[in-house]
Amino acid sequence: MSEGSVVVVGGTSGLGRDVARRYVEKGSHVIVTGRDLERASLVAQELGGGAEALAFDLSEPTTIAPALAGVGPVKHLVLAALERDSNFIADYDIEGALRLVTLKLVGYPEVVHSLKDRLTKDACVVLFGGLALERPYPGSTTVTTVNGGVIGLVRTLAYQLAPLRVNSIHPAFTSDTPFWQDKPEMLEERRLRTLTRRLPVAADITHAVEFLLENPSANGINLYVDGGWVIN
Repeated sequence: MSEGSVVVVGGTSGLGRDVARRYVEKGSHVIVTGRDLERASLVAQELGGGAEALAFDLSEPTTIAPALAGVGPVKHLVLAALERDSNFIADYDIEGALRLVTLKLVGYPEVVHSLKDRLTKDACVVLFGGLALERPYPGSTTVTTVNGGVIGLVRTLAYQLAPLRVNSIHPAFTSDTPFWQDKPEMLEERRLRTLTRRLPVAADITHAVEFLLENPSANGINLYVDGGWVIN
């Protein structure tokens, strides 16, 4: 197996940070990125294990390649950065839509483009999407669109990067993350609609990311981690 760093774009909070934590525990060299260098540096220090920090904004894609110029060989690339917006066709926010579309559907592939020649021969890329692509909700116009786009992005990247592997993960409501922890009524309503009667926690998502990164036959997969919520 080749050596290389684990790069977690959007590794300063939420699920991205939990993935970064797990790979620090496994002894990997981890690079976390966020929009703010001071915050990213603080998170890297908290993670320990020699974790490093970088800063760039995915919604400003021309800044990505220069920010990544000093990164060496990359074994795993996790694109976990996300934003949530509320956008309705009846009152459409063009500026907000452009930012979110650019972040995932231009920023994600630009990161891959920028690091392509540094991906090791057994590297894997995992992109984060979300289940709004299957179940839209009020205000999810852009979120649903870009998460659907992630599936198309996985297919074309897997084809273009072969034999390297590319997968995506689409988590449901992750009950122990900061965004959801203070919404117990919403979580309970969703738990009751989940076939397992149990909502995912961050450890479930991180375990699934590990599978997608490390199983040599996992390729072109768009993995739902939702306890069966989508099919109920």
